[in-house]
Amino acid sequence: EVQLQASGGGLVQAGGSLRLSCAASGFTFDDYAIGWFRQAPGKEREGVSCISNRDGSTYYADSVKGRFTISSDNAKNTVYLHMDSLKPEDTAVYYCATRFHLYPEYALVPSEYDYWGQGTQVTVSS
Repeated sequence: EVQLQASGGGLVQAGGSLRLSCAASGFTFDDYAIGWFRQAPGKEREGVSCISNRDGSTYYADSVKGRFTISSDNAKNTVYLHMDSLKPEDTAVYYCATRFHLYPEYALVPSEYDYWGQGTQVTVSS
């Protein structure tokens, strides 16, 4: 059974940092891509970042480039999202998701992902 467990959310002041973790189990981690997505109240879910565990390719939404860094620890089957210089507009529930084969043009498209974890709330105060 594929399982994804997101954690690490919390309340932080603007300019602060958080690190989210996505622990995966039930599939061959090295063969899959893991993406981070977020959904703010009243808004659609949007792609934030993605990493291919096959070749290490990474993708970022323009809104987080230069501030967020995605990384993968294949030995721990865990993907991290390091978030720096957080802004109030980063406030959302953050989800991790996985799919087997990553097509770069769909890396940040939520509907292209097959399995989802529960969300973790990130709140950035101004």
